[in-house]
Amino acid sequence: MTERNGNASALRQPPAAAVPLDEPVAGSSCQPESIPPDALLSKVLERTNLQRALKQVRQNHGAPGIDGMTVEELPQYLKQHWPTIREQLETGHYRPQPVKRVDIPKGNGKTRPLGIPTVLDRFIQQAIAQVISAQWEPYFHPHSYGFRPCRSAHQAVRHVQRTIRDGHGWGWIWTLRASLTE
Repeated sequence: MTERNGNASALRQPPAAAVPLDEPVAGSSCQPESIPPDALLSKVLERTNLQRALKQVRQNHGAPGIDGMTVEELPQYLKQHWPTIREQLETGHYRPQPVKRVDIPKGNGKTRPLGIPTVLDRFIQQAIAQVISAQWEPYFHPHSYGFRPCRSAHQAVRHVQRTIRDGHGWGWIWTLRASLTE
């Protein structure tokens, strides 16, 4: 593919000879060890995890859901209702409330739909997300930037720029892509 006819595929360099970027250590599995559901739920319901989740939801602010409860009202609500909510979570009877639908105006005059969960549901989602993130984060590729804690699209762009500046050209992207899809 040395011909340069303006097509993107003509500019693509062939991948480097089968050099696995993320080869597992001999005898190890690429799959995280499964944690029994009861153990995961107990981690979600640990006091420190719930305190972190409450702090995060309060920091994010956000609009009330269909129940009208604000972030500021959540701590008092939890003090009064937590034993019942916890029991519902433990027995599998907790049901999230419907999501409030709001149309957000876009620059072109159109709108974009946005779903706003209740503050309580955001709190529970955050508590779950913290446990799942802690379990799975170590298994993600070090140069995966989407929807990960302490990572951003700007960091991804800087990484690509740095890699190209270091003389690796575009071929490394195809090699990385191929290794991630295997």
